[in-house]
Amino acid sequence: MNNFRHIFGFLLFGLASMLLLDPASAQATRTWVSGVGDDANPCSRTAPCKTFAGAISKTAAGGEINTIDNGAFGAVTITKSITINGYFNEAGVLASATNGIIVNAGVDDVVVLRGLDIEGAPPGSPGLNGIRFLAGASLHVQDCLIRNFAAAQPNGNGILFVPTVTSKLFVSNSKITRNGYLAEGAASGGAGIQVAPTGSGGAKVMIRDTLLDNNFVGLRTNTQATTGLITVDVIDTSTSGNGLHGIVAFGGTGTTNVMLRRVNSANNASVGLRASAANTTIRVGESVVTGNAVGTEIVGGAQILSYGTNQINGNTNDGPNPPLIPLR
Repeated sequence: MNNFRHIFGFLLFGLASMLLLDPASAQATRTWVSGVGDDANPCSRTAPCKTFAGAISKTAAGGEINTIDNGAFGAVTITKSITINGYFNEAGVLASATNGIIVNAGVDDVVVLRGLDIEGAPPGSPGLNGIRFLAGASLHVQDCLIRNFAAAQPNGNGILFVPTVTSKLFVSNSKITRNGYLAEGAASGGAGIQVAPTGSGGAKVMIRDTLLDNNFVGLRTNTQATTGLITVDVIDTSTSGNGLHGIVAFGGTGTTNVMLRRVNSANNASVGLRASAANTTIRVGESVVTGNAVGTEIVGGAQILSYGTNQINGNTNDGPNPPLIPLR
């Protein structure tokens, strides 16, 4: 009898412990969403969720959300390390009058967004920003299409990167287009990618094999609201057909260093490469700047330094005055 009581008590204790478990302990490392899923499901492979927002609460930190099939999986806010992978499907995020994806994670958290189609909705109800990064160790945007975010400034960006501490942004093999436009020819501001830390925040940015075409501005960096440092490395990338500038580095209290290699800045309505204000330097090599109203422009004590391997001609005004400073 005593043995029975002991076993029975042990079972009751075990059951009570299970009922008191933190729900996070039931989170899966890998979850799934489907166009015909249901957010009441556990987000398993055989019982997928419907939306990224539904799946993220059931996915462990450092885990991965995968798409089973094509679908519109909705806007989501990310507060932990996570990978959202829609690489082999049409993984849509439609964001009308809101941000497509907000990243507001911890200082050590890494967020990976892969194979997503992030759409800013029709002009009558424009999305704010495709991706708005507030906090986290790093954001990786891979093989994504981000388009049609046209809300008024400070929104209207494909990617808005505004950390308050130094964070990293990696963008590769992506197309970021038609951000900053309410309608054809009607600009609302914004950029394909805007890097503008605040406070003492900084940014370390790598952009590779990416199209930043047909936005209001292709790439804009801005240190007006930070005392920190922005370093940007752009390689094998196009910033063409934009409504204002192709690439503009805008200085302020912080410092901006931009390195360009094999970049094509062509057919922009205003300036191909623009460096503005002190503490701002663009270094450029093996690049093409053509078909712009102004090829290169230097204002306010900034610098554009050339490795002498560029083709800067065929613009209405090749610029600048003073000329580019040669580098070896």
